[in-house]
Amino acid sequence: MNDESNGRARGVLAAGARKSDANGVVASRLRALYQAVESEPVPQQLIDLLRRLDEAERAQTGD
Repeated sequence: MNDESNGRARGVLAAGARKSDANGVVASRLRALYQAVESEPVPQQLIDLLRRLDEAERAQTGD
């Protein structure tokens, strides 16, 4: 069975690679993606929204 016929993505496993090697590749790519997202600044719109939500919550509780 080739990669396309059994539903696996093409190119994930190199020739002769073991499944654990593929898991390592996926893990390292996910780690890199999460690190890239972590380093992005928080958009000002989101900061403003969180501030407004915090203010609304305080107004409801009477603080």
